[in-house]
Amino acid sequence: MIEDKIITEKKKVSITARFITTLVMIVLVILGIFAVLRMIGKRSLYELSSGLDGIVSDLGDVVITDEPAPLPEGHILYEGKEYAPNNDLVCILVMGIDTEAVSEIGGQSWDVDEASLNNGGQADALFLMLLNPHDEKISILSINRNSMADVDVWDSTGTYRGVFTQQIALQHGYGTDQTECAEHQVKAVSRLLHNIPIHAYAAISMDAIPELNDAIGGVEVTVLDDIVYPEYDMDLHQGDVVTLMGEKAYWYIRLRDENMFDSNSLRLERQKQYLVSFAEKAKESAGGDVSVAVELFNIMQKYMVTDLNVSSFTYLASETIDYEFNPDIRSIQGETVMGNDFEEFYIDDAALQNTIISLFYEPVN
Repeated sequence: MIEDKIITEKKKVSITARFITTLVMIVLVILGIFAVLRMIGKRSLYELSSGLDGIVSDLGDVVITDEPAPLPEGHILYEGKEYAPNNDLVCILVMGIDTEAVSEIGGQSWDVDEASLNNGGQADALFLMLLNPHDEKISILSINRNSMADVDVWDSTGTYRGVFTQQIALQHGYGTDQTECAEHQVKAVSRLLHNIPIHAYAAISMDAIPELNDAIGGVEVTVLDDIVYPEYDMDLHQGDVVTLMGEKAYWYIRLRDENMFDSNSLRLERQKQYLVSFAEKAKESAGGDVSVAVELFNIMQKYMVTDLNVSSFTYLASETIDYEFNPDIRSIQGETVMGNDFEEFYIDDAALQNTIISLFYEPVN
């Protein structure tokens, strides 16, 4: 009896040991897969760009001054100080597209006339997200959708017509499918910023806002201007403190009074405010748990076209989970004027140069 009991106990210990060993092996495999995904993700992300070298010759005419001695490759002088490109910076263009669903864009051809420019959806919101491993901060540069820029144009037959000066948001309308539309928009934004490399993009239909918003329990904002539209059940007034839920979040960042001059600037301020509040609430909800970021990414996939794959996103999510989010979203200064039919925003060249230097370069001591 005693021997049988000893054998039984040994079996129990053996089974328990095998169970624990199996668990350890599973954990190690998962960690191994995660590490591999991070490694592949980092490599694939940086392979999309060769760094900031392309900007140097572009800015040469306007910011490089006579230097007493040759500078290291890629370095520039700006207002008497030497700067080096931050080649470790990761730039991701986030586009808010005004279509009902991004997945419904594909398989069309676009005309050149104004009426056809919505076929691929206009980029109503353009935010360049900058991930800086040097100071572990995430910064955002907002780009006015009415910024007059070089836009590549195709006609309804697919014939390339050349580069025209148009509102940069219109660039997304040209393309044979949603991926091509997004790639064209990336090129236009990079060109606007003197060929700053953009490592990845995410074109997200505005329809994603209610689901993303509610996934983190809503977003609290102090209303910036009166938004009274009974047809959309919107009755918000400047100074109100509200928690946006569902469709209200969508309309808060989407609606603007088209009869008011430069109403897009007011809407852009709301978009910036909402983005900051959303990021802070999402980080609070995550509490350092990368799975929350993955859950939000999975929600976005239903509404999004992106060149970020699982490995790239795994790398980004794990690398930046403890990064500090800079709530001071930058904008490029300029002037809004009324064009023949629509408002046009003209960027100030000096302000653009200063923005590029401050965000994409670092001073050399």
